[in-house]
Amino acid sequence: MPMFVDDSPAGECIFCKLVTGEIPSAKVYEDELTIAFMDIGQATRGHVLVASKRHAANLLELTPEETGAVMQTAQRVAAAVNQAFDPDGINIFQANGAPAGQTVFHFHLHVLPRYTCDGLAITWQRQEPGMPVLDELAARLRQALA
Repeated sequence: MPMFVDDSPAGECIFCKLVTGEIPSAKVYEDELTIAFMDIGQATRGHVLVASKRHAANLLELTPEETGAVMQTAQRVAAAVNQAFDPDGINIFQANGAPAGQTVFHFHLHVLPRYTCDGLAITWQRQEPGMPVLDELAARLRQALA
């Protein structure tokens, strides 16, 4: 089954249309910089998306203020999810780029309530390259941060 992908430009993407009210959503929360709404494709009961209101394709296009606002909204929504659904746990998930699993190219976080035996798996192949390789990788990142 093909996966839905929305890589429309700003103003034309599905999340931009949700922000402006052009298309309906089951809105949970909204403030000046963010919007939270129920994911139409519920991975688990209570799955919420938290998005920036301004169109930014990914994390790297957000301003620091928007980044903080989205995470604050995600924390607020996670607390509400915890109260409303009493899940066994909660994942906060974000994907940047198609290879990472991003299908709507408007920045958003997934707030995923987790239930024992819910069938949802978020896994990766663990690699342990050793300290010399980790030290080299860390040095490259420190240089990029400088």
